[in-house]
Amino acid sequence: MNNKKKRVNLQRTVEKTVIRDEQNSRITFAATNPTGAVLERLHSKLTGLNEEAVEASRSVNGTNRVAKEKQKTLAERLAGAFINPFTAILFCLAIVSAVTDMIFPTLGLFGCVPEDFDCLTVVIILTMVAISGVLRFVQESRSGSAAEKLLDMITTTCTVTREHAPKDEIPLDEVVVGDIVHLSAGDMIPADVRILEAKDLFVSQAGLTGESEPIEKTPFVADKSDSVTDYTNILKMFFS
Repeated sequence: MNNKKKRVNLQRTVEKTVIRDEQNSRITFAATNPTGAVLERLHSKLTGLNEEAVEASRSVNGTNRVAKEKQKTLAERLAGAFINPFTAILFCLAIVSAVTDMIFPTLGLFGCVPEDFDCLTVVIILTMVAISGVLRFVQESRSGSAAEKLLDMITTTCTVTREHAPKDEIPLDEVVVGDIVHLSAGDMIPADVRILEAKDLFVSQAGLTGESEPIEKTPFVADKSDSVTDYTNILKMFFS
């Protein structure tokens, strides 16, 4: 069973590595080649994609949606609510109390007599564990549901050039590979993009590279680099 799990994990690691290398290769090509070559490779143009091209790109590359973390099962949430350092300490105290106040008197060990039997401490501790776990489970379930509802209420949009409209505001997940994206101060970057035109463009990459100061980005063709984060004409998704 362990060998099977190791093989599955190894296969997933290899798949992730292949995908990452392919993505880095695309970014490197976009950064180190002129605008015309990049647009040609992406089957795009400065006047924007038409509806047919949009659907074709979406069918090949998928939707522009970030994969969410897999929702925990009921068993996993219950385990998380009851298995923690606080309940572990209480369980240890309950075991000690059960041994000294219940088992020893029942068996008459270490000078204890049946009259010394007392289960009140164990009952109180287990009650505290149950109440603590139930409260934590209920609160986490409620907060998780509230967070999901809030996320469903939020609609993030971006501005793109499409063949039928020079500037069309669309939902973030409708952006496709080859779209011409327009950004302004404070905008969220909807995808990894190659800068075609820019003026005084500074981007915060603190969450990506740890750099505290905003980095200036330019539309000029870059030299090949070992790290895709070093390209000055590439913007990474969600950093602005």
